[in-house]
Amino acid sequence: MTKPTIAIVGRANVGKSTIFNRIVGERVSIVEDTPGVTRDRIYSSGEWLTHEFNIIDTGGIELGDEPFQEQIRAQAEIAIDEADVIIFMVNGRDGITNEDDFVAKLLFKSNKPVVLGVNKIDNPEMRADIYEFYSLGFGEPFPISGSHGLGIGDLLDEAAKHFPEQHEEDYDDDVIKFSLIGRPNVGKSSLINAILGEERVIVSPVAGTTRDAIDTVYTFENQEYVMIDTAGMRKKGKVYESTERYSVLRALKAIERSNVVLVVIDAEEGIIEQDKKIAGYAHEAGKAIVIVVNKWDTVDKDSKTMKKFEDKIRQNFQFLDYAPIAFVSAKERKRLNTLFPLINMAGENHRKRVQSSTLNEVITDAVAMNPTPTHKGSRLNIFYSTQVAIEPPTFVFFVNDVEMMHFSYQRFLENRIRAAFGFEGTPLHLIARKRN
Repeated sequence: MTKPTIAIVGRANVGKSTIFNRIVGERVSIVEDTPGVTRDRIYSSGEWLTHEFNIIDTGGIELGDEPFQEQIRAQAEIAIDEADVIIFMVNGRDGITNEDDFVAKLLFKSNKPVVLGVNKIDNPEMRADIYEFYSLGFGEPFPISGSHGLGIGDLLDEAAKHFPEQHEEDYDDDVIKFSLIGRPNVGKSSLINAILGEERVIVSPVAGTTRDAIDTVYTFENQEYVMIDTAGMRKKGKVYESTERYSVLRALKAIERSNVVLVVIDAEEGIIEQDKKIAGYAHEAGKAIVIVVNKWDTVDKDSKTMKKFEDKIRQNFQFLDYAPIAFVSAKERKRLNTLFPLINMAGENHRKRVQSSTLNEVITDAVAMNPTPTHKGSRLNIFYSTQVAIEPPTFVFFVNDVEMMHFSYQRFLENRIRAAFGFEGTPLHLIARKRN
């Protein structure tokens, strides 16, 4: 199911980021212990009562030296494009400024529901300041205080009234949904076109459940696939490609709806920091991953080139040591046949279940080989383990003391599980619980 999206729009210094952080709570500042995984603050998910939603802070989208109006126009354009509901933020202490009027005109044209939040109303005496904002034409202004956390519930109640009806995605369970992510210009579009141009691929375009994301449904060797958001990946233009964060936003939405994510790297340019960041999002979302090195035709090769490049990838993407690697050329349509087996394998492993009895045998052997850690004279005991979920495969270990399950030992157990059951292409989630 796709979650509805809220965008927060407004001129500079009205407190957009403060409200964004209030709404998403602690989630924004989570940083994994995994090397190479960081978070961008522009996009997150939030919950209010029974609603889950995505939220965009457009203030994080900056176009370098552009004049203010161009900045705002770009931000509003992205919000209008992506959001189901827009929260228009103004500053109650400043009254209505020309810039507020400018934003209001842009939002009027969007035909999207707009909820007006008047920020910095920090005490009851200031509530009288909100009435002039009726003249902006968006109905009732909601007084809020980002710094004190006041009024945000009412604002979200109003926003939630405008969420579109939720629809289950109408794809069968055995269909593999995948997306291509990567920084601008690594060749995602040409790879999409090359895959869809393969002789045995039968394409039937179906409008996706999100507004402009046209998913492409196709069949290859009797397996049905859905390529998520092919339209979004093909989008070009100043805002879409030059704003790195915007391409991240598109990628995050596509990742959310995928089973398997293809992380595309440019062989010509090699690996840069942004590649790691984008791959980190897919890893963090617990998706199956295949690393695709595109533009392989541009590299001068000898018998060791591929191995060297693979070593470089393993070195840079240590957190993706489970992901298989494909080397392809979209332009020359070479080696594309290596992609489908990897997508299938990653998709199957992402849904794989193992029996508890077999799992416990593997864990018992692992503990015999490398005994559990000790602390202050007591030893970690693993009483029982079981798989509790798929997509990604998730295992719970019932232990005597959760604190003693060190990251390094957990890593060792993960490696033993992988050695016994495969699981190539998918992250594994291991949880320690105290046995009652």
